[in-house]
Amino acid sequence: MNTDPIADYLTRVRNAIKANHRIVEIPASNLKKEITKVLFDKGYIANYKFEETATNQGLIKVALKYNPITKIPAIRTLTRISKPGLRQYAGVENMPRVLNGLGIAILSTSKGVMTDKEAAKLKIGGEVLCHVY
Repeated sequence: MNTDPIADYLTRVRNAIKANHRIVEIPASNLKKEITKVLFDKGYIANYKFEETATNQGLIKVALKYNPITKIPAIRTLTRISKPGLRQYAGVENMPRVLNGLGIAILSTSKGVMTDKEAAKLKIGGEVLCHVY
């Protein structure tokens, strides 16, 4: 049994990048779907597809993005911040800066899943799920 599905999602993506896979399949949930949409909107993944399965859980197929010449992945680092044993929250005044503004922090807020910059623009805080750069 998996106690932290977000950490499992991030680990599957990290492992696929290290193995130079083009596509990674992840069991779906609504939070994982929203994180996938944020990663796509910010250009960290090439594409994604949500598929229904017989178990009703569904599947997320993520096409990873690589530089066509150097084959360097778009995602260099994925770090889980808020864990089930220690939740990390950030308000508007103490929003995290990832790699001095070059990366993004993905937050779960009352207005949905978004990046740190979008949350600061809306002047809302939330749970810091992960850092991506």
